[in-house]
Amino acid sequence: MGIPLTTARSTATGSVELVINAQHFSRIVQAGILKAKISVDIQTADFKAMLVPERTTRRAPSIVEHLRRLADRNVEIRLLHAGTPSSAALRELRQKLPQNLTIRRCPRLHAKTVIIDSAAMYLGSANLTGAGLGAKADGKRNFEMGIWTQSSDLIDAVLEQFNTLWEGRHCPTCRRREICPVPLEEPQL
Repeated sequence: MGIPLTTARSTATGSVELVINAQHFSRIVQAGILKAKISVDIQTADFKAMLVPERTTRRAPSIVEHLRRLADRNVEIRLLHAGTPSSAALRELRQKLPQNLTIRRCPRLHAKTVIIDSAAMYLGSANLTGAGLGAKADGKRNFEMGIWTQSSDLIDAVLEQFNTLWEGRHCPTCRRREICPVPLEEPQL
């Protein structure tokens, strides 16, 4: 789990803890995304088919397969990213995009958040990649930092920003439309 912040405060609405480097994998992926029951909302600048080792087998399916499994269990997944997913991620998505997994792209997005069941959230520097979320070996992963919180006030504020982007409220006045001819384009599968 993450390192508690020395200045962390528990409030009536939740706690905040610091997540550093390899801790991202256990906190955000294993204890967060894979345990979702209702919803997963992800904002990431970069989206790759990060391998996620299973605890009970020697297999390491990609995050796409894990998202597909969650969607098949009726977990609603919204993935908002900035660039083109990696070729491996696109290949897997082309197999079949589950009904409960919706992906949109906004080239201006640079935020990194993962919100689980509207009750817990990661907010930090890590993209949805193996190097970002600590799934790579020690000498290959990025140096990342963020917070994990159950603060309903903070989660609500971030969800409001997420929904603003997801619904395209900035699209009519966006000054980068030349690189985004289709507002909130969904991946060409």
